[in-house]
Amino acid sequence: MEIAVAVLIIFIGSYVQSSIGFGLAIIAAPALFFIDPLYVPAPITMCALTLSLANALRHWHSISFQGLKFAILGRIPGTVAGGLLLYWIDQEQLALWLGVSVIFAVILSLANIVLRPTPVAMLSAGFLSGFMGTSSSIGGPPMALVLQHQENDFIRANLAAFFVVSCLMSLTMLATVDRFGLEQILLSLPLLPATLVGYWLAMQTLHLISHQNLRRTSLILCAVAGSAAIVSYFI
Repeated sequence: MEIAVAVLIIFIGSYVQSSIGFGLAIIAAPALFFIDPLYVPAPITMCALTLSLANALRHWHSISFQGLKFAILGRIPGTVAGGLLLYWIDQEQLALWLGVSVIFAVILSLANIVLRPTPVAMLSAGFLSGFMGTSSSIGGPPMALVLQHQENDFIRANLAAFFVVSCLMSLTMLATVDRFGLEQILLSLPLLPATLVGYWLAMQTLHLISHQNLRRTSLILCAVAGSAAIVSYFI
């Protein structure tokens, strides 16, 4: 039963991310943490890597490698910092950090901030994404905030390409701090098909669903899940 719920959650997160460019980890991490803390962050990162590869291949011609290099450069120290955080905190503290990360991600997504993807902005977003992504699997919002005023296909393509590189960095760091091994890989296996099904369905139905309504609904779900994770720390 727990595996079925986890598969459904990943399917929903994959659908949302394929539609708006990010969202899988924001939706999945708090919910899956309650099912089994081992799902966070490595198995979710495995799903994010699979989904990002699919999206990057689909939108290959819209990827700007020139702009992404600064984000990837910033991602390196952010990844190390996020991995060290996991090394220092325990499971209960991770629940609190996860909840705070989700709420922060929602606030960033709702913020009426106009940023241009300058080298400094991309470098900073890359660092924050690396720190949040490695420690909680939620690394999308800082990058999405910087790219949010670009054309839709450009956003999907460049977020996907960045996530491919950043997921590989995170998994390497997680293995270094003993948070990614055989146990996490086995947990990931049932989730990967759901990731691809969510992607496929999104590609078939994007034209039928309002982008704004989907984004609004996703953020509401995220706020509830993040709040629940924070409350669980104090109960």
